[in-house]
Amino acid sequence: MRLIIAEKPSVAQSIAAVLGAAQKRDGFIEGGGYIVSWCIGHLVGLAPAHDYDERYSKWRQEDLPILPGDWQYTVAADKKKQFATLRELMNRKDVESLVCATDAGREGELIFRFVYHMAGCKKPFARLWISSMEESAIKQGFDNLKDGRQYDDLYHSALCRAKADWLIGINATRLFSVLYGKTLNVGRVQTPTLAMLTERGEKISGFQKEKYHHVRIAAGGVEAISEKIPAAEDAQAMQTACHERQAVCVSVKQEQKTISPPKLFDLTSLQREANRLFGYTAKQTLDLAQTLYEKKLLTYPRTDSRFLTSDMEKTAPVIVNQAALTVGFIRGNVGIPADYFGNVIDDKKVSDHHAIIPTMTIRDFDLSTLPETERNILTLVCTRLMCAVHEKHVYEAVTASFECAGYPFTAKGKTVVREGWKAVDRLFRNALKLKDEDGGGAEAPEADKALPPISEGQTFENAAATVTEHFTQPPKPYTEDTLLSAMEHAGAEDTTDDAERKGLGTPATRAAIIEKLVSSGFIQRKGKQLIPTTDGINLIAILPDVLTSPKLTAEWENALTLIAKGEASPADFMRDIEGMAKGLCVNFSRADDDKKSLFKQEKEVVGICPRCGTPVYEGKKNFYCSNRDCSFTMWKNDRFFESRKKALTKPVAAALLKDGKAKVKGMHSEKTGKSFDATVLLADTGGKYVNYRFELKGAKEVTQQA
Repeated sequence: MRLIIAEKPSVAQSIAAVLGAAQKRDGFIEGGGYIVSWCIGHLVGLAPAHDYDERYSKWRQEDLPILPGDWQYTVAADKKKQFATLRELMNRKDVESLVCATDAGREGELIFRFVYHMAGCKKPFARLWISSMEESAIKQGFDNLKDGRQYDDLYHSALCRAKADWLIGINATRLFSVLYGKTLNVGRVQTPTLAMLTERGEKISGFQKEKYHHVRIAAGGVEAISEKIPAAEDAQAMQTACHERQAVCVSVKQEQKTISPPKLFDLTSLQREANRLFGYTAKQTLDLAQTLYEKKLLTYPRTDSRFLTSDMEKTAPVIVNQAALTVGFIRGNVGIPADYFGNVIDDKKVSDHHAIIPTMTIRDFDLSTLPETERNILTLVCTRLMCAVHEKHVYEAVTASFECAGYPFTAKGKTVVREGWKAVDRLFRNALKLKDEDGGGAEAPEADKALPPISEGQTFENAAATVTEHFTQPPKPYTEDTLLSAMEHAGAEDTTDDAERKGLGTPATRAAIIEKLVSSGFIQRKGKQLIPTTDGINLIAILPDVLTSPKLTAEWENALTLIAKGEASPADFMRDIEGMAKGLCVNFSRADDDKKSLFKQEKEVVGICPRCGTPVYEGKKNFYCSNRDCSFTMWKNDRFFESRKKALTKPVAAALLKDGKAKVKGMHSEKTGKSFDATVLLADTGGKYVNYRFELKGAKEVTQQA
């Protein structure tokens, strides 16, 4: 028997179907000489700090840096059952060998190896390396299995990345959290990403808008515009000089220009386009693309390539024509000459996986059965494929220069010569009722309009001159579209050309980084915009440049690429990382005096003390007066409430302090054993303890001293 381990249940089911394994068991599928099981993502991970020593359960500066000698591993609590299943399967006597069928890439390799080693398995294993879940791709992959040990260097690279992130993340997070008295998550990728957001925020908040003007002359159906004029009086003087004067066309330049078809989608570009067109977050797009992959409608989504390989040259035209039929807004064959498939094929620009394209499964699939979100993503991918293999968009740009009263003016226009790929894009936008790239619904910019026939030396009498007022605009806040682009290119100047990963994070992890920054309270979403919070701004303010710059990631990726190629030592890399962790703890052992108060949490005022009029705050066990000379204290386990099986909650305390009374439901009577509702009144007499009383309709008031 051969045990195949996939990354997810859905992938395992697809593989099992191809191999003829049909007997479903608890945690695996069996049949035809195969056992197919799965990992549920990261089944095993690096153990938390407190697993090494109980004292690490508390965050203390004196315990830093934490540098594990022998690394330990742990199984996620909610995944122990599946790990036990895999370990049992690995140790079955009839299982002779394994196949690693996790996602083809650095992280997929790590997922399998962690499970393999923690289960204590020594059996030989092969590697399945595929980019599509189509039946033909799976069969071809199994026909070309590789010896798993050929990927040892890739595994060591992945392991170094995981350990390095653990060391810097654990030590930097604990160090700065202890120094500044607040939990501050620090990460190699998320912190530089946050730094980009805060830097953009500073530019926006510090922006000083400046007024400028244009003078426009209307001549022969053409509107020509002056350069920017800062001073209003200068613009007015020009307008006065030019109004109803003769304008002369001094030159006409015509230039044919082209816009090449867009490249195919990798994950990041798909996420960007889906955010721009549909408002989907990066995580939503990744999840949708993953679902379509598991439905065999898309190829592998976690790719950083935007090209196909030469062995796909024959099948690509078939897929393009099927894509055209599938989306519906293009009827029949798109009629693209085969020559244009060279636009999308480049073996040198494909590493682990080729670009995201639809699969031939769409031929027999009813897209109307898909949820709208999935259908949007699939249509977007199909359209991009058709655009990418189409002709260039060709247009003629015309620039006409005018002179009026000695002042220069310019008019620009363009005429489309051949729509090319933009014809497909236009049909796509019309079909989905999307706005045009210039905003939709608005009048086209002057440069996009065709100019009327005009010749050099032509004169225009009584040109009408007007002045328009404008303001410079601040940088725009990041959206997920623009932030993903910034992450993708961050540190590019410091990254070698052959580095496996470039920029901040990977196509598969960038969405999670954004979500973590949101959930940690460092950034917030406002519509499509991503805005840093006060805590996010303050965090960047206290951290050293080495943690906020993308340069660290670039250096790591350069080293990890060499390790993956077998050209660098993992031990040397880890020695450098440990040195960095030690250096952080030594060089930043004290909080910056000027920044100590940045994370000082403002205490919430529950109410006003009835004795001295100062704020009352909530403690762990009580509500206390902020005036140290005042003894007013309301205990949460006060006997008045506790004897009636109630606790003094913050809403009740706030009502008592505000109105002197509060309605409390479900109070227990020791006499009758029944529950009752009552209005509790604050009957404080100024003594050592606070008094309460409650009223029942038709009953006497009862007063009790705590």
